[in-house]
Formats: sequence, C-alpha cells, structure tokens
Amino acid sequence: MALHSIFRSAPAAITGLALAGLTFTTGLGHAQAQGITGAGATFPAPVYAKWAEAYKAETGKTLNYQAIGSGGGIRQIKGKTVDFGASDDPIPGAELEKDGLVQFPAVIGGVVPVINVPGVEPGKLVLDGDLLGKLFAGLIAKCDDPAIQKLNPDVKLPSTAVTQVYRSDSSGTTAVFTDYLAKSSVDFKDKVGAGKTVNWPAGVGGKGNAGVAANVSKIGGALGYVEYAYAKQNKLSHTALINANGKTVQPDNASFAAAAADADWKAAPGFGISLNNQKGDATWPITSASFILMHKVSPKPDQAAEALKFFHWAFAKGDKLALDLDYVPLPPKTIELVVESWKDVQDDKGNAVLAQ
Repeated sequence: MALHSIFRSAPAAITGLALAGLTFTTGLGHAQAQGITGAGATFPAPVYAKWAEAYKAETGKTLNYQAIGSGGGIRQIKGKTVDFGASDDPIPGAELEKDGLVQFPAVIGGVVPVINVPGVEPGKLVLDGDLLGKLFAGLIAKCDDPAIQKLNPDVKLPSTAVTQVYRSDSSGTTAVFTDYLAKSSVDFKDKVGAGKTVNWPAGVGGKGNAGVAANVSKIGGALGYVEYAYAKQNKLSHTALINANGKTVQPDNASFAAAAADADWKAAPGFGISLNNQKGDATWPITSASFILMHKVSPKPDQAAEALKFFHWAFAKGDKLALDLDYVPLPPKTIELVVESWKDVQDDKGNAVLAQ
C-alpha cells in the first residue's frame, strides 16, 4: 500500500514544480498545435500511446511515436530526424557526452518471460534466473525437463520441445533481459552474453515486443520475453520468478515499483542505472526504466520544448494511465531530478528551451 500511495502522489509533486516556475501554455488551439516526433523502444509504446491520446484531447497537440526498437531510436536522435529518441538500455555517460545528448527516465516497467504451454495458467510456472538462462542458452530442450519439473512439482508439463523466441531487432528490452540472464546464469553469460543484440544459439526471432508476442502465441512450446503490457494485451501466459531474496514473485506494478523504490538515480550520468536483481522480498527481478534522449544543443528548440511539455504533462497527469497498463510512474523525487535536468536542453545561444 505504501508504494502505491507514494506513486499516486506524483501529480501533486509535479504540480508544485509547475507552480514553482516551469512556464508554458498547454491550451493552444488545434490550428496552432505542433506535432511531436519520437522513435525508439517498443517497451513503453503502449503507455506512450495512451498518454498521447489523452494529451491530444486536452491540448490539441499530437505525438507521432515510432516503436522501432531502442537501437533505431538511438540512431534517429543522433541523426536529428526526431524530437526525441527512446531506449530501454541507458546510454553510458561517456557516449552521452560524445554525442551531445541528454538522457532521462520517463516510466518504469517489467520484462516478463512468456510461454505457450497448453494447460499451464499464467503465473503458475515458476523459474529462477539460472534455469531461465539455461533455457535461452539452448541447454534445456523439453518443457518437462527434470530441472523445470523440480521447481514445479504440482504443474503438469508436456514433453514438448522448447522454442526460444527473441527480438530480431536492436532492442533495449533484449539488453535488459540479457543483462538479467547474464547476472543470474553463468551458462548464459559464457555462451550468449548481454546487449541490445546477441547471437542467440537457438529459436525464432520477432520484430519488436509485438513480434515476439505474436510468435509466442502461435508456437507450441514457445518461451519468449516481452514487456508486461504486451503479455496482458495478447493474453500470454507469463511465468513467476524467484527473485534475489529467494522469494517467488509475480509481475505487476507493485513488484516493479518495489524494484525502483530505493534506486539511486544519481549513481550514473543520465540516470543510467539498472533496476535488475534489486533486493527486496516483493521485487520483480527484471525491471527497467525507459529513457528519453534529446540533444543538449537542440537543432529545433521549439520542437524540443514541445517534447518536454509532453513529458511534463505525463508526469503530472499520466500516472493512472500508466498504472492501468502495469507501468510504474517515476517517484516524485525522481521527477524533481528529471525536471531539473531539463535545463541542459538548450538552444544555440545557451538558453534552456523550456524556461524554468
């Protein structure tokens, strides 16, 4: 209850920030409305779509977001073809500095293993990180392998071949997932490694979270990984996981919030921390923020300001929409840090594009 209460207080916190000095107009008429363009991670696409719909209804302004994967989003913002890029795999500080970029988190969510095993209800199959790593390293061939059955003595498992389903595009979701597997499984770390793209030893690729969800839906014995909203929307069976405290947990906004509750956002430039394998009995072990990328010296300062206005609105009014899709809004103190960081998005004269 405490975690939910904390996150529900975010609108009050950001309203206070607005009153303290962020000045902009949200009531422009439709004729004056400017379209905002963004591209990148598919992980947050469902919540960005909901936010964009509500934002347009209130302000008349549109957001055109292309869910092309984190790698594509990074390329687009570096190429100055969009107002913001989005990535679930934060860019390291040295690279941000080299490319003249600013980075901040927008929302928090969880990556979940999903399966297509007849007769197994969502959340009933329990896996741990080592076993999941062995499965994605291609070291376990059947759904009823003794190692799986040992963790699930009361679940009837068929002798169906396991088909791994992975992202075929450059993906922040893959970076988050493989980071967790590499931390949890020596076999996976040695055989596959971690990153936005890896050389999967077996299985079938799918483009975006939607492509993985589609393949898992149609392949018996499939095992994939998607952002939780895609699992829910596609009625996929997710697995439970054993977390760093040895507790069996289910994915939901409470377990994602638990992973972010004690995060030290100042520990890395651009807020670029990992929320994987956080301690805590209630913590979901594969949790990530999704990050926004913008230029320090904006080639289109008016458009950069519009993009920041959108995220300001989302922080103030979008928390219920996020929670309804099982994303977690940023904690109020994190919002304060993020809004403060926006002063670094400037025009070519060194003025912040969004006055504070």
